[in-house]
Amino acid sequence: MGLFMIVRFACPTCQRPGRLDPRHDRAWECPVCDHRLQPSAPENSDGSLAACAICDNAELYKKKGFPHWLGMTILAGACLAFLVLNLVYQQWWGLLVLLGSAVIDGLLYLWVPDVVVCYRCGAHHSGLRSTEGYPPFEVAVGERYRQEWIRKEQRRSGTEASH
Repeated sequence: MGLFMIVRFACPTCQRPGRLDPRHDRAWECPVCDHRLQPSAPENSDGSLAACAICDNAELYKKKGFPHWLGMTILAGACLAFLVLNLVYQQWWGLLVLLGSAVIDGLLYLWVPDVVVCYRCGAHHSGLRSTEGYPPFEVAVGERYRQEWIRKEQRRSGTEASH
């Protein structure tokens, strides 16, 4: 693994965003609900991450570490600029805006590193030396964990309603 690894996650109790480096942080305490978390950084023999540092789940996938909202904002802005430029009969400028946004998107794709994400808790592990050994997101596995989360929430709300 790299010299550092940052893990971004949601508190298992209250869902407040958290951040830690499992190599240096021995424990994390939620400032809202005081939930304590002991992170781990299990490694394979090749130095890659063997399991999630938050929940120890071994099913991980890789994705680009780029905020989706920013990508959609760039796309929406380019589309809006294209429409406005077409309304004022500047079709060539409109096409240049669309092509420029495609170039920006391509460069961001090349520059932004991958992160490894846990299917179960959604923790994002960044700063890894390589993400080559991790598969991309698989819908079937993601759906299995989504259904697991729904059942857990139903049990939790059922026990809260009975009290």
